[in-house]
Amino acid sequence: MKGTEFMKVLTVVDMQNDFITGVLVTKEAAAVLPNIKKKIDAYIAAGDEVIFTRDTHEENYLETNEGRHLPVPHCVKGTDGWQIVKEIDRPDCKHIDKPTFGYIHWAEQFKDSSPEIEIVGVCTDICVISNALILKAVFPETDISVDAGCCAGVTPETHRAALTAMKACQVNVIGE
Repeated sequence: MKGTEFMKVLTVVDMQNDFITGVLVTKEAAAVLPNIKKKIDAYIAAGDEVIFTRDTHEENYLETNEGRHLPVPHCVKGTDGWQIVKEIDRPDCKHIDKPTFGYIHWAEQFKDSSPEIEIVGVCTDICVISNALILKAVFPETDISVDAGCCAGVTPETHRAALTAMKACQVNVIGE
């Protein structure tokens, strides 16, 4: 890593077992895993930062607002489903636990730098778009990109709709 002034940051959103092989698996999510692995390897080889987010819920998930709308317990902290997929996890990289779709403390993560930020992961139409729009709102002059070839949505249709919405909000969508 290049100290506190990172040139580029790759944010890997929620590439956890429950989304890749577990209770919320989609074939599209599993299919982007090799692309994401290559991207992580390239960022690390270049000395850039990689941050993993983890969708993080507690045992009472079904009692939460999200749990009432999506009544499928997933990514419960400490379970195998909550872990980053082992093929791509880098324990030496930063891991951020977020209890909701988008992480709201990005400003604290980058307070001493102004990086170019690229986002990959799942689900394009929920957590990827949430984090992209929060980052764009917090850092309006920063280049925020999403690699469409390294993301998967709940469905292919909602994946495409999320990419269109992000483009409208001046997030660079690459890899289409």
